[in-house]
Amino acid sequence: MLHPFLRKGRPAARSPEARLAEANGLAEAISLDVALSETVPMARVVPATYIGGGAVERMAGIIAAEAISLVVVDTQLSPIQQRNLERAWACKVIDRTGLILEIFGERARTAEGQMQVELAHLTYQRSRLVRSWTHLERQRGGVGFLGGPGETQIELDRRLIGDRITRLRKDLEEVRRTRGLHREARARVPYPVVALVGYTNSGKSTLFNRLTAGGVLAKDMLFATLDPTMRSLDLPSGRKVILSDTVGFVSDLPHELVAAFRATLEEVKAADVIVHVRDIAGIDSDAQKADVEVVLREMELDERVESGLIEALNKIDLLDSERQAQLVEDTAGRDTLVPVSAVTGAGTDALLARIDARLAESRIVLGLSIPLSDGATLAWVYRKGEVLERHDDEEQAHLTVRLDPADIGRLDPRLRTP
Repeated sequence: MLHPFLRKGRPAARSPEARLAEANGLAEAISLDVALSETVPMARVVPATYIGGGAVERMAGIIAAEAISLVVVDTQLSPIQQRNLERAWACKVIDRTGLILEIFGERARTAEGQMQVELAHLTYQRSRLVRSWTHLERQRGGVGFLGGPGETQIELDRRLIGDRITRLRKDLEEVRRTRGLHREARARVPYPVVALVGYTNSGKSTLFNRLTAGGVLAKDMLFATLDPTMRSLDLPSGRKVILSDTVGFVSDLPHELVAAFRATLEEVKAADVIVHVRDIAGIDSDAQKADVEVVLREMELDERVESGLIEALNKIDLLDSERQAQLVEDTAGRDTLVPVSAVTGAGTDALLARIDARLAESRIVLGLSIPLSDGATLAWVYRKGEVLERHDDEEQAHLTVRLDPADIGRLDPRLRTP
């Protein structure tokens, strides 16, 4: 595992050592045995090999001596750079994008997730169809890179790959349309959607399970969850919502994945409330927050980011008592920041209350006059809204209620009072 970085220039959000540690975590997520792990300082980027000739030569000796069969370079390599490094080191070389795609290929379980991963693989693979790469041969099944070039052999021409990409995009468009219909059905119910987003391994799935008993895979592992899961949840007010657990984000998320997972990520775009789950105990918490917000902005959610997401500051159980006390002091009076522990459950009641309050902010207060004989409508208003005031005369119940805009649209306009 190599993490190259420029010695001079604008300081990065994370230290090279932190980036290398994350890259090792990505490799371990698919059970790779990391025999060598080091940072590679560079004066400049070399067009042919990305890293300098001296480092290439030094690594060639180590790779041969240790009989290393795969080198992961934790950056984005051009097809030519990847090819040249493979020639110099006589082994398989993949970059950060290829590694993340490999993880996604192993993790996806649903048909939709597998289609999304295959689309991302093929889009990435198509850009790397270099004629001189005829030494690459198919070695195993799946759509991964570590055992071969992917689901189809590398010699397959661009036209056939293009045809498959076109077909996958059509299939995913159908998935997108189906998801849209599901959202419309939920809107008719309606239950607000609360989406959990966050950096990979921030504890989203553990929090999801804590809140819903959802049974989602939750491990101390990068990208443990890929396929979205949705469960119903009752808030303190008694209001029912749908909680969505989504794929984790990561720095330098491959554009192929952002595009391929559009159908899944649209669940985030359609959410009524977005909760950003952060690993507050990690040394890179602020940098990870910035990375998540970059992806959200790429999804055209700038306004939601600017207005302030609810931030669940997770893993407070890993902080010592002094840091916990400081965190409580720092977040006091800030209703967008909620310290929680998904493991112990600490702070989750406060988080649910904050979600409840955020949903209430979108509700509209209005007056209604409903015939006392119309018990069904009265019951519906009590079930869907919050009745703030009521007085009755001989024929009608006069109510002041707080309702969602969608529910107001379902009421007979003649029931509204000035």
